[in-house]
Amino acid sequence: MFEFEILQELKPNDEILEIIKSYEYTVKNGKIKHLKSTNLQFIEPTEYLITYPTTLTIYEYKVNELANKSFYIKEHKQKYNLKELKQILIKIKI
Repeated sequence: MFEFEILQELKPNDEILEIIKSYEYTVKNGKIKHLKSTNLQFIEPTEYLITYPTTLTIYEYKVNELANKSFYIKEHKQKYNLKELKQILIKIKI
């Protein structure tokens, strides 16, 4: 059986929480896990599930990418950086 050790708990982004505070949402903290007896690590993204006024599932990955796009919107099937994500969330509010 696989045994995991949690190396780090990933907290939600304060800027995103400030924007979506007027929406109905839930947040699931991400985790960085280590598979014991191996050198493998797994990253579970922080998940923001917005249920009203629209339904959006946003994943925040803790990765170092050249494109610097650490947010993924499941419904759009596309990656975004923080600035682009803020614009999308503000447009939904209007």
